[in-house]
Amino acid sequence: MKWWYICNNNIERLCNNEFECYATRYSDIEKKFPSIAADTRKFFTGLYDFDAAALKQKVGNIDDHYKTFVETNKAGKCPFCGISDLVGEYQSKREAYDHYLPKALYPFNSINFHNLVPACHHCNSSYKSSKDPAFTPKDPARAVRRRAVFYPYTDKPYAIQLQMELRHTNIESLTPADVSLHFGPADLEEKLNTWKDVYGIEERYKAKLCGDNDGKYWLTQVLDEWREDGRSPQNFLTTLARQARTSPYADCNFLRKPFLDACEQIGLFETNQ
Repeated sequence: MKWWYICNNNIERLCNNEFECYATRYSDIEKKFPSIAADTRKFFTGLYDFDAAALKQKVGNIDDHYKTFVETNKAGKCPFCGISDLVGEYQSKREAYDHYLPKALYPFNSINFHNLVPACHHCNSSYKSSKDPAFTPKDPARAVRRRAVFYPYTDKPYAIQLQMELRHTNIESLTPADVSLHFGPADLEEKLNTWKDVYGIEERYKAKLCGDNDGKYWLTQVLDEWREDGRSPQNFLTTLARQARTSPYADCNFLRKPFLDACEQIGLFETNQ
């Protein structure tokens, strides 16, 4: 039990799926220690809502944690999807916190701030909900297995690569089925696949690319500047590439740049002269 406690509170090693770091769930306690399973679940699931000054003094206050988070995460965007705004430092409210490893499934770490992450409503409630990122979903045709997942509080940002392909040049009729997304690098493949599964990334990115006020407008913007102001698409893309490197989350540059690159590759800047 002590070993399980130590493992479950080393969130980074659990996320990396390190072999010697066992991911203990309540189902493990029920099998090995059935006489204390119910009390263990009651204690740790209730601990998160236990409002006691001594507890806050020991582990910290969630409002203070959020203040530090938004002062550090200057992007102002959800760290899981990158497309939804977060309540920021100039607002009196805060986003809800998600238990990255769900407190309904995992004992011991319900008040570990390395397992508590601010997330936008869509990531927290609409897509992740009660999903367990550390294990593949239940599938009658496959065995459930451990998997690696991005650690939210890493000191080293993940350099995720994104490329796109469009199946035709009729942007007005573009649908998610007409867009292919390719994520990299290869050494992050398992974590990328987990991230996409847990947060519905491909569905949400494709929906944004096909939106009239997002992807379709991005193309309209380039064409309008080309026709009305004489600024070539190549000049626009050169400027955008620089902005995407310095401010990837502003105006969804991390999506806008590869989308317009895909438009260029398919010949849209030639056929729309």
